[in-house]
Amino acid sequence: MGQVILITGCGEGMGREVAKLLASSGDTIAGFDVDEKSISSLANELRGGPGEHLLMPLDIKDRQGILAFKDAVIEKYGRVDTVLSNVGIGFFGPFEEIDLDKALACFEINVIGAAAIFQAFIPSLRAQGSGKLVAMSSLVGRIPFPFESIYTASKFAIEGMMLAMRLEVMPFGIHCAIIEPAQVSTTFAAKIHKLPPEGSPYRERARRFIAKDNVMIKTAPTPIQAARRIVKVLKAEKPPLFSQIDAQSTFFLALNRWLPVRARDIILESVMDIRV
Repeated sequence: MGQVILITGCGEGMGREVAKLLASSGDTIAGFDVDEKSISSLANELRGGPGEHLLMPLDIKDRQGILAFKDAVIEKYGRVDTVLSNVGIGFFGPFEEIDLDKALACFEINVIGAAAIFQAFIPSLRAQGSGKLVAMSSLVGRIPFPFESIYTASKFAIEGMMLAMRLEVMPFGIHCAIIEPAQVSTTFAAKIHKLPPEGSPYRERARRFIAKDNVMIKTAPTPIQAARRIVKVLKAEKPPLFSQIDAQSTFFLALNRWLPVRARDIILESVMDIRV
């Protein structure tokens, strides 16, 4: 049966490619996505392959649904070896102009959603004395990006939660890992890019930011390339605490650790073409 690996948000993008790679190697995939059509399509694609699967439509905000899903997974397979929290939404806009109710919804999905899935499965992992909790974060979880203040804050929160939680669960044989992609050539960014309205003092710089972001997406790793790196983390007996999916992310994180704040600001403003 291989490992039993749970993946949230596996209907499309990186999550889907990760599920396919793992299933093709004989691992058992348990997962869900809010998009019923995409999760049904994935189930059809995995059917007949070497790995088993239990997939269903489910909203990460449905707390009782998550607990019921956990019970179904444990009842069917007896255990879970790895939990990958992959659900997340983007959020773009000048901080001064954002809708705070929508910002709260972003935190509900990106942070509390991850917390809910981990909290649901920790008792089983603790009882069996082993397991891995892996969170999809982002480069902006350590390098804050302008016009993405709320998304950045949600990813900083994910990383803080994981770093604190790992010290609680480590004595029970549970390993925590954080994966920090930068850009991946999906439609993720395009779904959130929206220019501030005419007359906004931020409109021109946001326009340049979006244009540069779109250029970078064209040369970014593909979902399958990202998935190969993610799978290595999931399959590692003791995964590193931090992993990136491309050399550029690793390079920028190294700069972020050692350069003075003003130097980091100048580089970021230049790279994203938003210098005044």
